[in-house]
Amino acid sequence: MRELAVQDAVGHVLCHDMTQIIPGKFKGARFRKGHVVTPEDVDVLLSMGKRSVYVWEMQPGMLHENDAALRLCALAEGPGCTHKPDIKEGKIELTAAYDGCFTVRSEALLAVNRVPQVMVATRKGDTAVRAGDKLAGMRVIPLVIDEATLDEADAAAAAAPGSGPLCEVVPFCLRRVGIVTTGSEVAGGLVEDSFTPVVQAKLAAFGIEMVAHELPGDDMEDIVAAIGRVREAGVDLVVCTGGMSVDPDDNTPGAIQRSGAEMVTYGAPVLPGAMLFVGYYADGTPVLGLPGCVMFAKATILDLVLPRIAAGIRLTRGDIVAYGEGGLCLGCEECHYPICPFGK
Repeated sequence: MRELAVQDAVGHVLCHDMTQIIPGKFKGARFRKGHVVTPEDVDVLLSMGKRSVYVWEMQPGMLHENDAALRLCALAEGPGCTHKPDIKEGKIELTAAYDGCFTVRSEALLAVNRVPQVMVATRKGDTAVRAGDKLAGMRVIPLVIDEATLDEADAAAAAAPGSGPLCEVVPFCLRRVGIVTTGSEVAGGLVEDSFTPVVQAKLAAFGIEMVAHELPGDDMEDIVAAIGRVREAGVDLVVCTGGMSVDPDDNTPGAIQRSGAEMVTYGAPVLPGAMLFVGYYADGTPVLGLPGCVMFAKATILDLVLPRIAAGIRLTRGDIVAYGEGGLCLGCEECHYPICPFGK
């Protein structure tokens, strides 16, 4: 750094905060470290009693922290993400432009953050966000940085699996669900159906409306036929509730496969929710078999997979397996999901 007369400091970067005191009105930082001095600032600095200031000597190939943050923002900001034009203290934040499932290129994010002197922090990927929610923040560590470091970050992201920006919000697109509620006691009216309203409420939060509902009992063929009828209603999603355990008379998993679905998984490393079934029909329509815990537990495997399902993101066996770390609900007396470790 070097000392320059205020008049000569225009275009240079301040090395430290500059405090302004207006008796009875204001006391605080009038110019922050990293501020680029403008012609309009000269009179203000002089009025603050400053005749000289300490500035960074900008060399060719070096970037101010604000310009570097813009480079990182360009690397991270994908569809459904937005940022404010003003940059505060070298930091930029991304927010959601609309409701959807927030996704992160996780390996690319790791690769970028391995580059010294740069950082990008995001919220957990594959989670539901609403318009205006904070998604990510990024900045470089020093006040000025070698442009080659940003080139290295770009190259690290490009070399990681996948392509495109680090962050994206995939809009929720499923709108119509058909629910098949199994159980002879429910079909016979002996027990009130308390499962379907719970599922309806969870789906409604993502804009998904129940347009078909069947109560086939427990017989395998009856369940298969019921699934066929809700599919004929033109639904985007099929949900079967109950009968998901390994007991001999629990026919729902088998019925889903008999209805023509290709199974992705029957079972998930999540508690509550181990007996989840995920499958897809040939036309891409997803089908879920929900275990009984969804009916009474506040947060379950359904809450973890639903953001991606609602956004039309196809789940794989690997996606389900990855829920194992963080997949244990702690059973808190007062549930604070999603502000808790479950699924994180």
